[in-house]
Amino acid sequence: MASVNKVIIVGNLGRDPETRTFPSGGQVCNVRIATTDRWKDKQSGEMREITEWHNVVFNDRLAEIANQYLRKGSQVYVEGSLRTRKWTDKDGNERYTTEIRADQMQMLGSRQGMGGPSSGDDEGYEAPRRPAAPPPSRPAAPRAAPAPAPKASSGFDDMDDDIPF
Repeated sequence: MASVNKVIIVGNLGRDPETRTFPSGGQVCNVRIATTDRWKDKQSGEMREITEWHNVVFNDRLAEIANQYLRKGSQVYVEGSLRTRKWTDKDGNERYTTEIRADQMQMLGSRQGMGGPSSGDDEGYEAPRRPAAPPPSRPAAPRAAPAPAPKASSGFDDMDDDIPF
């Protein structure tokens, strides 16, 4: 039977990215991303929330992009997989850390405070997004608008598709 190791999170950076460059020229960038779940307690009626912190690792080109554009508070969408690595602390004890190894990253929210491209060249700036619809080959005849379909409760229905980058 096949298995799946896939993680998708949308959250905010808790601090500026930490980037290291290897002698080979490769880069690794570590960030901590907070995701918050909010709900209303059924017994007390109070609003409750819990924040989870996730260690995320970007490699190579994604590490460069994260280091250049992300800052504390930046909202990001990250896709990747869970990885657990073993390391030895300064006292010689073996430790384990579970991280998200990012495959894709999309910056969300405004570009304020995140820097910006130094030129109009945005190559590699964002993860691939869905392709635009092809232009119609001929003018379409006007027709009545179909009835709106019921909205699914995915949590992304209120997101704005007019992201400025």
